[in-house]
Amino acid sequence: MNILIIGSGSVGIGLGTSLLSQNANVSFLASEKTAEAMRKNGVERTGLFKHYSFKPEDFTVYDSYTQIKENSFDFVLVSSKTTANDDISRKLDENRHILKDNFTILICQNGFGNDEPFLRFFKTSEVYCARIITGFTRPKRNVSEVTVYTEPILLGTLQNEDINHLQPIADMITASGINCELTQDLDKYLWAKMLYNCTLNPLGAILDVTYGKLTENEYSKALMDSIIEEIFSVIEASPYTTLWDSADDYKKVFYSKLVPDTYNHYSSTHQDIKRKIRTEIDTLNGKVIDLAEKYDVDVETNRIIYKLIKAIESEF
Repeated sequence: MNILIIGSGSVGIGLGTSLLSQNANVSFLASEKTAEAMRKNGVERTGLFKHYSFKPEDFTVYDSYTQIKENSFDFVLVSSKTTANDDISRKLDENRHILKDNFTILICQNGFGNDEPFLRFFKTSEVYCARIITGFTRPKRNVSEVTVYTEPILLGTLQNEDINHLQPIADMITASGINCELTQDLDKYLWAKMLYNCTLNPLGAILDVTYGKLTENEYSKALMDSIIEEIFSVIEASPYTTLWDSADDYKKVFYSKLVPDTYNHYSSTHQDIKRKIRTEIDTLNGKVIDLAEKYDVDVETNRIIYKLIKAIESEF
């Protein structure tokens, strides 16, 4: 099985090393600086679970599509920031000669609806998604550190396609130490992740605090309650569902388990702002706003949070 990882950040290297540990033939498409670090020092997975280290000769790294031969890959795992999806989907279409027959694109990102840019060019039977709530950070350009684990990685589809061919990927990731499963209800789990990320990511970035600290302030807690309630209103108005029947049911789990389990974690949005790069807010609270407009739902708190992040980004 030949696998290409597009987006060699913390998630991409984390998944790539997991697959390498099970003898998959893994290649990375990376930025020039990251590719240079990987060619010089290899790649590593550290932190929780088993540590893995691979030498440069154990994998291939590209920094351009022009370096890739025809008919090379069975699977493409997209683990870049969602801000790159328009460009990645277009370039994959322009370079589809690198893909084998019956290829699969697996999108491993935050947010909801990330398959939409790819479905402009590829069939629904070629594009799948993952729900990842495992926390990965990148202490060095060639190293992924697993910092948080609460539930298995989930693989599936938002387009009612067969998912059985994803089982080998799930099995390899599980064998590497991080549980990974298939699900026919991926939309429910992605909305569960949206509830978590939309509530914590931007607000933690704006206030420059960890997830846990947000729950210790009555004002930030009131904002989070409002974000959650608004998202449930959107879900109820849309064709989608999630794992809880009401906002109150979700808040009980959110405050008693989900936040305590990740108390000291800083969000990816926080990390992006510290690095002064664009965040993924458009596929988080921005997606909630888009659906709210479609189904005529008031999401004023989400709008304010979204605008604050955009205001911060405008200074970069």
